[in-house]
Amino acid sequence: MRVLAALSGGVDSAVAAARVLDAGHDVVGVHMALSRSRAQLRSGSRGCCSIEDAGDARRAADRLGIPFYVWDLSERFEDTVVADFLAEYAAGRTPNPCVRCNEHVKFATLLDKALALGFDAVCTGHYARIVASDDGTRELHRAADPDKDQSYVLAVMGPQRLARAMFPLGDVASKAATRAEAAARGLSIAAKPDSYDICFVADGDTRGFLRDRLGARPGEIVDTAGRVVGQHDGAYQYTVGQRRGLALGRPAADGRPRYVLAIEPVANRVVVGPADELAVSSLVADAPVWFGAPPVAGARVQAQVRAHGVPVPVVVGRADDEALQVTLAEGAALRGLAAGQSVVLYDGTRVLGQATVSRTAAVARRAEVPA
Repeated sequence: MRVLAALSGGVDSAVAAARVLDAGHDVVGVHMALSRSRAQLRSGSRGCCSIEDAGDARRAADRLGIPFYVWDLSERFEDTVVADFLAEYAAGRTPNPCVRCNEHVKFATLLDKALALGFDAVCTGHYARIVASDDGTRELHRAADPDKDQSYVLAVMGPQRLARAMFPLGDVASKAATRAEAAARGLSIAAKPDSYDICFVADGDTRGFLRDRLGARPGEIVDTAGRVVGQHDGAYQYTVGQRRGLALGRPAADGRPRYVLAIEPVANRVVVGPADELAVSSLVADAPVWFGAPPVAGARVQAQVRAHGVPVPVVVGRADDEALQVTLAEGAALRGLAAGQSVVLYDGTRVLGQATVSRTAAVARRAEVPA
């Protein structure tokens, strides 16, 4: 097969490309330029897509002996991933930009362009497994290494794009094993630090990034009774479950710490309260993507709401092409869930589908955290 290998400049994508090459495929490397000023998008191990990364990707391609190109996808990235990030926070929601990048850039723009150029598949360095079911369809499963598993952020791609994807690192036992393989192959990036945090917020100051892009919007921080306990300069700078950085002027009567319970963008208010009011009993999510038939009502599956979160047992109430509704199973606990987060359903290691949380019902006396 002709395979387009997405080379980020990191060790994972380089080893993935090498494995595909070893398997006998015709491989071409491509680096996605996601910013027109890429030198600003890395600070130490934070961020990605810098000029340094493009150079590392080119050197990896040279070492592997494959053709290499740089594709400018910066406009698409800005118009989808960054714009969505800003719009969601402005609306009081908490987005996951890695999910949106996989949806709009890596497995939409990149894959579509690859197919148009005659490639059969796209290879990436994601840690996830693709398993062929008995009827020949492909299933998305968790990686062998649970600490590196990225199936959560890949679930948005859906079955059609999964059919054209390759994840050669899904069976790797650990990141240390990937680095050892890179060193054995003579790849100079074997010891390169991992990138983390939001790639377009390289300094890690998400609040500062939002403030620069959205401007100051002063408002009130209130408790659940509506009493003003503090001030903010932008409700978009907060997320449900947050404790630090609230700068409250009035302590709670019981002395307990307070957390963000809700963002009210229309009123421009942030609601705070005790930790027990963050517990949720059920959630509703929109725009689901399913890998096969949706689970039937009453099915008991697992739900994960953060990239490295612990899956919790849930009971499906509704699952179709329009919406997903699940209730936490007896004894399960989940708190601090915000509208805009991605929820992924699993049956063991197999990904069933993904959707975007729109609202939750709370366990405590606060009845609902609105979208």
